[in-house]
Amino acid sequence: MTIGRLIEGRDAVLTCDVSTCVRDAAGILAERRIGALPVMENGKIAGIFSERDVIYRLREFGPDMLAKPVGEIMTAPAVTVDPETSVMAALSLMTRRRIRHLPVVADGEMIGFVSIGDLVKHRIDKIESEAAAMRDYIQMA
Repeated sequence: MTIGRLIEGRDAVLTCDVSTCVRDAAGILAERRIGALPVMENGKIAGIFSERDVIYRLREFGPDMLAKPVGEIMTAPAVTVDPETSVMAALSLMTRRRIRHLPVVADGEMIGFVSIGDLVKHRIDKIESEAAAMRDYIQMA
């Protein structure tokens, strides 16, 4: 299965702008109970703002970093995938790069956002479906 098929029918992706202050962006993460936000600049993906960025920069800059714009502390450039990337290739990329979120980009535009949890859930669902089919086959034999 491709990432494009996995994100079909999803709602629009919640994003923030590079100028959004860290305090506000962290508030969105907490309110929505999500781990990251794609950061946009002039309609293009500029980076990723995640819980990890908050922790690392808090240690580096102290609480004053909460007033900084997200663009100063985000992880950039963002590692991205295109819609034709397979779920397994995306999982491999995330494991190698030690990242948990991937923007999905087509023709220079972000069309989706996936987390490692999305991909693992897909894999588990597929494995459970295959196991059920195997059980049915064995019972019919």
